[in-house]
Amino acid sequence: MNVFTQLRRVSLTKWILIGMVAGAILGWLAPEFAQSLKPLSTIFLRMIKSIIVPIIFGTLVMGIAGHGDDMKRVGRLAFKSIIYFEIVTTLALFIGLGAANLVRPGDGVVLAGSADQGQKLAANTPTAGGFLEHIVPQSFFEAAAKNDVLQIVFFSILFAIALSQVRGKPKEFVLAGAEGLAEVMFKFTGIVMRYAPIGIGAAMAVTVGHSGVGVLINLGKLILTLYGALIVLVAFVLVPVAIMFKVQIRQFLKAVKAPALIAFSTTSSEAALPSAMQAMERIGVPRRIVAFVMPTGYSFNLDGTTLYLAVASVFAAQAAGVDMTFGQQLIMMLTLMVTSKGVAAVPRASLVILSGTLASFGLPLEAVALILGVDELMDMARTTVNLVGNCLATVVMARWEGEFVPVPDVVVEQSLAA
Repeated sequence: MNVFTQLRRVSLTKWILIGMVAGAILGWLAPEFAQSLKPLSTIFLRMIKSIIVPIIFGTLVMGIAGHGDDMKRVGRLAFKSIIYFEIVTTLALFIGLGAANLVRPGDGVVLAGSADQGQKLAANTPTAGGFLEHIVPQSFFEAAAKNDVLQIVFFSILFAIALSQVRGKPKEFVLAGAEGLAEVMFKFTGIVMRYAPIGIGAAMAVTVGHSGVGVLINLGKLILTLYGALIVLVAFVLVPVAIMFKVQIRQFLKAVKAPALIAFSTTSSEAALPSAMQAMERIGVPRRIVAFVMPTGYSFNLDGTTLYLAVASVFAAQAAGVDMTFGQQLIMMLTLMVTSKGVAAVPRASLVILSGTLASFGLPLEAVALILGVDELMDMARTTVNLVGNCLATVVMARWEGEFVPVPDVVVEQSLAA
């Protein structure tokens, strides 16, 4: 067996891990050169983002309209999903709040930076009314050009409901087109993923080269608090949920491994969306549930981001020497819970929400400038948890709806290795 044959047998997940390690080492040893690799990372992200709109549109239209006129099923799935999302994100907020008060990462931190960045970000904070308006696209093509997941989901659902009321050949023609579009885009994803190890390795090199090691030491307590709180969230919320709904945890972890590595290294949930949707289908989640729950969760089920917002906001208060009562912190958490919905569509989403919340409660925006220095390192962890949480949500909804189709481990391993 020659070397080339052996290399071809290495799985995509292993190649991604190799790319991440190589990128991290390169970023550490040659930070300036590592920065020049950003175009390789950008190319990968752009290719992935070009998949998002057609794959969501095709799968949602086929999933909803392909089931006839039973819109009650769609409404029931939406209702269950929102309930699940709210419960899990609320628990994430309280875990973050508890971790920040227990560890107190802001104590002893000096806020010497400028508040300018925080003020600029705070100006972009969406209001409740603005969020509701934002859900509805004024143009499908504008929403598609911006890769606005929530607007694409809204349009696709209405389009599918309208299509379900059409009869005859026109409906068959559009349904066949939607099914064909989804199938082609899944194949397209497979092609793009062959480039993933290079793009992800470059992303890791840029991240390590930009942040360096020194910034870890200065704000290490905050980073460790976040990572520790996220571990608690996974261990005491996501794992019990998986057990409660009889999710095969070992099989689930194998399926989610590659998308999670993409999310971690690129700090982009969107980059992992197509491969995550494929992975969930391969373990037995029906396409209609994957197509609805996964994109919707990108706006309503950001477990890692909501936990991060709780930790970061309390950190800012502690760094400023402001001793907030439990009642004040609770009000701030409720504010974060409302304003964090739909943040995926906002650039620097979590920092925008954080800045707006700090400004609302009279806390110093200099903390945002400080957090910006390590935001990429924290973004890796929270984005990964967001992705895993949304993948789990699809399996939970499939189980809750009684539509999960168990797939043998051998079949899953073969499909994931393909």
